[in-house]
Amino acid sequence: MKIEQLEGVWSVIYTNFPMWLKGDKIRPTFTYITEERNGILGLKDEVNYLSNGKIKSIIGWDESLNKDNTSFMWRGEGLKSIITSNWEIIYTAENLDWLIIHFEKTLFTPEGYDVISKNKTPNEDELTAIHNKLRELDLMDKLTSLLLSSHE
Repeated sequence: MKIEQLEGVWSVIYTNFPMWLKGDKIRPTFTYITEERNGILGLKDEVNYLSNGKIKSIIGWDESLNKDNTSFMWRGEGLKSIITSNWEIIYTAENLDWLIIHFEKTLFTPEGYDVISKNKTPNEDELTAIHNKLRELDLMDKLTSLLLSSHE
Protein backbone atom coordinates (compact mmCIF):
# COMPACT_ATOMS: atom_id res chain seq x y z
CA MET A 1 0.00 0.00 0.00
CA LYS A 2 1.21 3.50 -0.73
CA ILE A 3 1.53 5.57 2.41
CA GLU A 4 -0.54 8.33 0.74
CA GLN A 5 -3.54 5.97 0.75
CA LEU A 6 -3.72 6.39 4.52
CA GLU A 7 -4.17 10.14 4.32
CA GLY A 8 -7.43 11.57 5.61
CA VAL A 9 -9.65 11.52 8.65
CA TRP A 10 -10.49 8.12 10.12
CA SER A 11 -13.18 7.60 12.77
CA VAL A 12 -12.69 4.96 15.44
CA ILE A 13 -15.80 2.81 15.18
CA TYR A 14 -14.79 -0.30 17.17
CA THR A 15 -12.16 -0.49 19.88
CA ASN A 16 -10.99 -2.07 23.09
CA PHE A 17 -8.77 0.90 23.98
CA PRO A 18 -9.65 2.01 27.56
CA MET A 19 -9.17 5.70 26.76
CA TRP A 20 -12.12 5.53 24.31
CA LEU A 21 -14.29 3.30 26.50
CA LYS A 22 -14.25 5.23 29.80
CA GLY A 23 -16.77 7.74 28.47
CA ASP A 24 -14.93 11.00 29.14
CA LYS A 25 -13.16 11.11 25.75
CA ILE A 26 -15.58 10.58 22.88
CA ARG A 27 -15.74 10.63 19.07
CA PRO A 28 -12.06 9.81 18.48
CA THR A 29 -10.62 10.39 15.02
CA PHE A 30 -7.17 9.90 13.53
CA THR A 31 -6.01 12.34 10.85
CA TYR A 32 -3.04 11.26 8.76
CA ILE A 33 -1.11 13.60 6.47
CA THR A 34 1.88 12.40 4.43
CA GLU A 35 4.99 14.29 5.46
CA GLU A 36 8.73 13.94 5.01
CA ARG A 37 11.02 14.34 8.01
CA ASN A 38 14.77 13.87 7.87
CA GLY A 39 14.42 12.29 4.44
CA ILE A 40 11.84 9.75 5.66
CA LEU A 41 8.30 9.72 4.29
CA GLY A 42 5.83 9.15 7.11
CA LEU A 43 2.52 10.35 8.50
CA LYS A 44 1.81 13.36 10.62
CA ASP A 45 -0.71 11.89 13.03
CA GLU A 46 -3.34 13.92 14.89
CA VAL A 47 -5.71 12.16 17.25
CA ASN A 48 -8.75 14.30 18.08
CA TYR A 49 -11.50 13.61 20.58
CA LEU A 50 -14.17 15.49 22.48
CA SER A 51 -13.67 15.92 26.23
CA ASN A 52 -15.91 18.10 28.41
CA GLY A 53 -17.33 19.73 25.29
CA LYS A 54 -13.90 20.71 23.92
CA ILE A 55 -11.85 19.17 21.12
CA LYS A 56 -8.53 17.83 22.42
CA SER A 57 -5.60 16.61 20.32
CA ILE A 58 -2.59 14.33 20.59
CA ILE A 59 0.00 15.00 17.89
CA GLY A 60 2.58 12.51 16.71
CA TRP A 61 4.43 11.13 13.74
CA ASP A 62 4.26 7.63 12.29
CA GLU A 63 7.32 6.15 10.64
CA SER A 64 6.70 3.15 8.41
CA LEU A 65 8.67 0.10 9.47
CA ASN A 66 8.13 -1.92 6.27
CA LYS A 67 7.92 -1.37 2.53
CA ASP A 68 4.21 -2.28 2.49
CA ASN A 69 3.42 0.61 4.88
CA THR A 70 1.45 -1.65 7.20
CA SER A 71 3.68 -1.47 10.27
CA PHE A 72 4.51 1.79 12.03
CA MET A 73 6.20 3.35 15.01
CA TRP A 74 4.36 6.35 16.44
CA ARG A 75 6.28 9.00 18.35
CA GLY A 76 4.56 11.80 20.20
CA GLU A 77 5.46 15.44 19.76
CA GLY A 78 6.29 18.04 22.37
CA LEU A 79 6.21 16.69 25.92
CA LYS A 80 5.14 13.33 24.50
CA SER A 81 8.22 13.01 22.28
CA ILE A 82 9.74 10.38 24.58
CA ILE A 83 6.70 8.14 24.04
CA THR A 84 6.63 5.62 21.21
CA SER A 85 4.09 3.01 20.23
CA ASN A 86 4.18 0.33 17.54
CA TRP A 87 1.05 -0.40 15.55
CA GLU A 88 0.16 -2.33 12.42
CA ILE A 89 -2.63 -2.65 9.93
CA ILE A 90 -3.85 -6.23 10.15
CA TYR A 91 -6.65 -5.89 7.61
CA THR A 92 -7.46 -3.41 4.86
CA ALA A 93 -10.88 -3.30 3.21
CA GLU A 94 -10.74 -3.73 -0.56
CA ASN A 95 -11.96 -0.17 -1.15
CA LEU A 96 -9.62 1.20 1.57
CA ASP A 97 -12.62 2.68 3.43
CA TRP A 98 -11.83 0.87 6.69
CA LEU A 99 -8.93 -0.80 8.45
CA ILE A 100 -8.34 -3.02 11.45
CA ILE A 101 -5.29 -1.95 13.39
CA HIS A 102 -3.43 -3.64 16.22
CA PHE A 103 -1.34 -1.64 18.67
CA GLU A 104 1.28 -3.08 20.98
CA LYS A 105 1.38 -2.66 24.74
CA THR A 106 3.43 0.28 26.01
CA LEU A 107 4.30 1.55 29.49
CA PHE A 108 1.18 3.70 29.29
CA THR A 109 -1.31 1.68 27.25
CA PRO A 110 -2.43 -1.94 26.92
CA GLU A 111 -2.27 -3.94 23.70
CA GLY A 112 -5.42 -3.60 21.64
CA TYR A 113 -7.32 -3.15 18.43
CA ASP A 114 -9.26 -0.43 16.62
CA VAL A 115 -11.45 -0.54 13.57
CA ILE A 116 -11.14 2.81 11.84
CA SER A 117 -13.27 4.04 8.97
CA LYS A 118 -13.26 6.93 6.54
CA ASN A 119 -17.03 6.94 7.02
CA LYS A 120 -18.28 8.18 10.41
CA THR A 121 -21.29 5.92 9.97
CA PRO A 122 -20.49 2.98 7.68
CA ASN A 123 -23.38 1.67 5.58
CA GLU A 124 -24.96 -1.75 6.16
CA ASP A 125 -22.73 -3.50 3.61
CA GLU A 126 -19.60 -2.10 5.24
CA LEU A 127 -20.84 -3.03 8.71
CA THR A 128 -21.56 -6.58 7.55
CA ALA A 129 -18.07 -6.84 6.06
CA ILE A 130 -16.52 -5.44 9.26
CA HIS A 131 -18.48 -7.84 11.45
CA ASN A 132 -17.56 -10.80 9.24
CA LYS A 133 -13.86 -9.92 9.36
CA LEU A 134 -13.95 -9.36 13.14
CA ARG A 135 -15.58 -12.79 13.59
CA GLU A 136 -12.99 -14.37 11.28
CA LEU A 137 -10.17 -12.81 13.35
CA ASP A 138 -11.92 -13.78 16.62
CA LEU A 139 -12.17 -10.12 17.63
CA MET A 140 -15.94 -9.53 17.51
CA ASP A 141 -16.49 -10.20 21.20
CA LYS A 142 -13.36 -8.31 22.23
CA LEU A 143 -14.26 -4.92 20.75
CA THR A 144 -16.92 -2.37 21.63
CA SER A 145 -18.80 -0.36 19.02
CA LEU A 146 -18.53 3.40 19.30
CA LEU A 147 -21.22 3.85 16.62
CA LEU A 148 -24.25 3.54 18.89
CA SER A 149 -22.49 4.90 21.95
CA SER A 150 -24.75 6.54 24.51
CA HIS A 151 -22.22 9.33 24.97
CA GLU A 152 -22.51 10.54 21.38
